[in-house]
Amino acid sequence: MSLSKTIWADPHSYLRRTDCDTPVLFFAPNWLQDSARRFLAGFPGLVTYAVKANPDEEVIQNIAAAGVAGFDVASPEEIALIRRLVPGAALHYNNPVRSVAEIAAGVAAGVASWSVDSQSELDKLLAHLPAGPGEIAVRFKLPVKGASYDFGAKFGTTPEQAAGLLAQVAARGLTPALTFHPGTQCTDPQAWSAYIREAAAIARSAGVSIARLNVGGGFPADRGDGATPALEAIFACIAAETQAAFGADAPALICEPGRAMVAESFTLAARVRAVRDGAHVFLNDGVYGALAETPLVGIPGPVSVLASDGTPRRGQILPRVVFGPTCDSVDRLPGEVGLPADIAEGDYVLFRGTGAYSTVTNTRFNGFGALKLVTVMSLEAAVG
Repeated sequence: MSLSKTIWADPHSYLRRTDCDTPVLFFAPNWLQDSARRFLAGFPGLVTYAVKANPDEEVIQNIAAAGVAGFDVASPEEIALIRRLVPGAALHYNNPVRSVAEIAAGVAAGVASWSVDSQSELDKLLAHLPAGPGEIAVRFKLPVKGASYDFGAKFGTTPEQAAGLLAQVAARGLTPALTFHPGTQCTDPQAWSAYIREAAAIARSAGVSIARLNVGGGFPADRGDGATPALEAIFACIAAETQAAFGADAPALICEPGRAMVAESFTLAARVRAVRDGAHVFLNDGVYGALAETPLVGIPGPVSVLASDGTPRRGQILPRVVFGPTCDSVDRLPGEVGLPADIAEGDYVLFRGTGAYSTVTNTRFNGFGALKLVTVMSLEAAVG
């Protein structure tokens, strides 16, 4: 992915002046910084950015510039990236399964907090942590609905097992904590409520006063459909539920947003390669590229279409089958996408909210997937 050093007014102005056959990600740094500050101002605790959502150096630098001083890292590569770009940042290594070599990399980098979700991984971590204070958060899971997809199939232990692990952490003289993840693009604040109440029950069962509770990521990005609750409503729910569940023994809170912090600061422009027999639309990007997540979470945001000269298409909106550029029939956007009837080859289809899990999931399959990153002052003109 290449970075344009020129800062454009908006995607509309760039596409009007550029004949671009490479998919373009438009990045608005001021929107990203505003999003980061929204978390810092509203969340009742420590905000850490989940690097996995978008590890682009421009993204990390702007998030740090906004005041975020903690990062959720999941690999030695992410650790090295943050240590290079934000040397003094707090590192929370919350991938609960690590090799011995990965633990060693975290220790060498001064990881501040670790998570575990099994006895074998706790034993491994304890065997390789240096003596002295350290925080270990036990990750648990519940059958809670409200997210686009559930993370519990891979990570998280039962509340009963969590209590046992938590008691062991405390017995070793380490700082005991709990963590959970309600699932990606979670739009129901009550999911956090259920987890927080269970966290309090786990702590009581273990006879442990936890120092911190990590309420995970899962915060939803706005899809422009009116169904996404305001982040402030979720923050308020978390604060109230923590006080109600723990009372005077309430732990400090941590969150690790990725999608909700970075998604809306990007817009993807994919070019129409063909409109087959006036029906199927073929784009130069798809599910093997920057739209890899769409089969799991749906189309990320409002969609608009610009003609090759940059003017908005305003024909009647019709449902279309949309394919990506590869030779694989799996390369299809989910369902049907509402697009103008007058869409034509050479047009640009703009997808708002594509800043998360777009660059990092790009496979380059079939030789497609090259992306150009263009910096803009605003994304508003993209929806013309």
